[in-house]
Amino acid sequence: MKSAFVSIIGRPSSGKSTLINRICMNKVSIVSDVPQTTRNKVRGVYTSADGQLVFIDTPGYNISTKKFNNFLKNQAVTAMEESDILLYLVDATREAGDEEKTLIQIIKKSRRNRIIALNKTDREPNFIKEFSLLFSNELPGIAMLTISALTGKGVDGLVTLLFENSPEGEYYYPEDIYTDQLPEFRIREIIREKAISHTYEEVPHALYVHVEDMEMKDNGGYLWVRGFIFVEKDSQKGILIGKKGSKIRQILDEATEEINALFPYRVKLDFRVKVDAHWKSNDYLLKKMFTGQ
Repeated sequence: MKSAFVSIIGRPSSGKSTLINRICMNKVSIVSDVPQTTRNKVRGVYTSADGQLVFIDTPGYNISTKKFNNFLKNQAVTAMEESDILLYLVDATREAGDEEKTLIQIIKKSRRNRIIALNKTDREPNFIKEFSLLFSNELPGIAMLTISALTGKGVDGLVTLLFENSPEGEYYYPEDIYTDQLPEFRIREIIREKAISHTYEEVPHALYVHVEDMEMKDNGGYLWVRGFIFVEKDSQKGILIGKKGSKIRQILDEATEEINALFPYRVKLDFRVKVDAHWKSNDYLLKKMFTGQ
């Protein structure tokens, strides 16, 4: 029996969340076309006859001096420290940039088992040859393979390779668990995903979801959840609410449907849109968002 914590690192939009969802065969992380959709360390659990892999989905590693992006980078760095294996996922459709140079140096210093997966290799154009040459020169001896998280091509081989690099050990979680996320976190993330999918321009990056209260009602018949969707500007608030409240109703209706499919009880959402122009620079709020403390 083998078991390991596997942190997946890479640039924004490299396909980390899509890969975890495919391997775990359930929706663990929210997914969108917006870079840096993932903001927290999200755990997905895969269990088979070979053992158990606990994947840590991390925010995309983006070089920036902004406080919010530094919090995101810290999530990725701490995940590396908590893991047995580093899985460096590379978007093969984009040329290597400064993020690759930084991540290569981080990986060089790590004593964990390391694997490189070139993702999106089913698309054209791609830079598979260029990345293969880069990594063979900079990270010689590290196992590297090509995959497509979207179609599943090469993913089984990746899972096999991960188990081969895992230490012996017992399960960390029961066999029927595919994530350790608490209900409040899942509710926040699903609402944020729906809000992202129905907005545009700067709004997806400007919003965050806060749960104010959760209470079981009607003798456990349903969970009532009250909270706020915060944005940075009044104009963004207008976009999110929509004409006569049509947009926010659509967002909450879709979120409610998906949440109710996850939980063994009904969930009712009561969320309002508010403006907080400085939430990305609020240390207390950022710490609470990213660590739950």
